[in-house]
Amino acid sequence: MNAAPAIGVVAGEASGDLLGAHLMEAIHARLPQARFAGVGGPRMQAAGMEILFPMEKLAVRGYVEVLRHYREILGIRRHLAAHWLRKPPACFIGIDAPDFNLDLELKLKAVGIPTVHYVSPAIWAWRAGRIRKIKRAVSAMLVVFPFEEQIYRQADIPVSYVGHPLADALAEHPGRDAARLQMRLPPDVPVVALLPGSRVSEVDAMCDLFLAVARRIAEARPNTLFLLPVVSRETRTQAEAALRRLGERSPNVSILSGHAHQAMAAADVVLVASGTATLEAALLKRPMVIAYRMPRASWWIMSLYRKLPYVGLPNILAGEGLVPEFLQDEATPGNLADAVLGFMGDPVACARLEVRFSALLADLKQGAAGRLADALLPYLQARRA
Repeated sequence: MNAAPAIGVVAGEASGDLLGAHLMEAIHARLPQARFAGVGGPRMQAAGMEILFPMEKLAVRGYVEVLRHYREILGIRRHLAAHWLRKPPACFIGIDAPDFNLDLELKLKAVGIPTVHYVSPAIWAWRAGRIRKIKRAVSAMLVVFPFEEQIYRQADIPVSYVGHPLADALAEHPGRDAARLQMRLPPDVPVVALLPGSRVSEVDAMCDLFLAVARRIAEARPNTLFLLPVVSRETRTQAEAALRRLGERSPNVSILSGHAHQAMAAADVVLVASGTATLEAALLKRPMVIAYRMPRASWWIMSLYRKLPYVGLPNILAGEGLVPEFLQDEATPGNLADAVLGFMGDPVACARLEVRFSALLADLKQGAAGRLADALLPYLQARRA
């Protein structure tokens, strides 16, 4: 009998943890004895992964912040490379986190370990030159957006479009009224979901701003309820501290441990930091306002490489500004509150967005679990033979 395949995986943040858990479930459906080890979060651990390092160690945003943690991150990568060079896995899967994973993939591929990168870096938005490094580093690329497949085919990189697991998962999510019933929220009260990010550094940069926005909205619509999901004990502590700083001026905010999808589904409008959560809100067909701030030096460096006018995934995928974006100096409490209140007072605009987001959901819902397994099994079975 062939031994159960060992699979190395690295996911660097909450969105990667979610994708990684879906990927593990897809492989276990075909190879129940498959074993996973590497870097991940609570979802991947619950799916049976051996955690060599917690994903929080890699969840650092921006160039300046990475430099501060450079030695620790480099040490983790060296440790992982040495571990898998001693005990070669059947396959290594890097989930997003390209700045970390591509260098690791280069080392592993050089000794014959198949390397699969899951979720393309946004080379269509910035740093297009990375495709040359990707070609050297990966045995195959798994992409979640249909237009990405042609980019890799033109570069002669093996690629599979697998669809987006979130589209499969969220297609069956209950609508607004059902979500409110599940969460025991009043059906006729305005609700705004606040998603300042999943990383500690993001919450540090965005939570005070989002709560200041909530206070302004509450001044205009006093009965509004605010839902603020957090992903870890650390980010909950940050959110609670930010709420205390508002003192008596604090709006009606409920901090939730997890339940981000339920909070978004129940909301009239979502205020969200740029990232995968913008796509989640779109797949849940919720109106949103996108905001993002980062240290000025990191913003300046990133701006040098930007190719597209948008940063939010719904706008990028639509090729137009479906929902408002406020970045850096434009991300002020006044601008953001006005935009959220605008959606709250415009049911026609919200209905138009729901139609557009329904079409996006249909495009991305491709049965990702089956496609993932089909793409990965040749690598796993070849190493077992």
